Amino acid sequence: MDQDAIFDEECDYLFKAVLIGDSGVGKSNLLSRFAKDEFRLDSKPTIGVEFAYRNIKVRDKLIKAQIWDTAGQERFRAITSSYYRGALGALLVYDITRRSSYESVGRWLVELREFGGEEMVVILVGNKCDLGESREVEEEEAKRFAEAEGLCFMETSALKNLNVEQVFLQMITTIFDITNQRSLDAKMDETPINHLSNGKEIHIADEVTATKQKALEKKKVINAYIITIKYMYEGISTSVRTHDGAFDDFYITIGLLLRLRGPVP
Repeated sequence: MDQDAIFDEECDYLFKAVLIGDSGVGKSNLLSRFAKDEFRLDSKPTIGVEFAYRNIKVRDKLIKAQIWDTAGQERFRAITSSYYRGALGALLVYDITRRSSYESVGRWLVELREFGGEEMVVILVGNKCDLGESREVEEEEAKRFAEAEGLCFMETSALKNLNVEQVFLQMITTIFDITNQRSLDAKMDETPINHLSNGKEIHIADEVTATKQKALEKKKVINAYIITIKYMYEGISTSVRTHDGAFDDFYITIGLLLRLRGPVP
């Protein structure tokens, strides 16, 4: 089955997740390896934001994973709130050969918890594990940090395609399990906040009601996204508008990106 056919399949869920971490840790190549099974040795730093889709099966359900990649440079932090909005998961990436990128993990985690959802699924990822001879961050040290912060942990290599599929699937499967459980919990009561017999409250967050209907609605505006980016890059003042809330966020983010980037040759 070709990529267009896969892209057009009706999905049961649409999950948004983000990649965060310092510039140069390999976020873009992790995404490229997962989405297209490609790796670029000449990969350049991301300008603003990029995203990719991939459809995957989880427990007999078809999920469209929408993965966002952002620049690690400080000058692009203005897009932070739009970047995190609606995200259900995150891969927090550092480079095992660059101690400084690991030391930045705490700062990224603070930002993630400030702008992301309280129950976002977060996995700490030590990338470039194929470069063991240049290692500056021991695996056990990162594991201890992840455990202390309540995070999952895995080392990967986008170059050698080690654990790339596994880390994304772990994140997406965990999101699915949480979403499914909340859907079951929500059926116990029609109110947004349900009270169990022991008095415990279950808060049903809007972000996790990622239903088939929502996935289908989003699929309808993908072409609008592409047309809008084309128009904006060509300097055409008019733009495509839809009634999709996520598109509004996307439009704001991309518009800011282009202003930061400046004229396109």
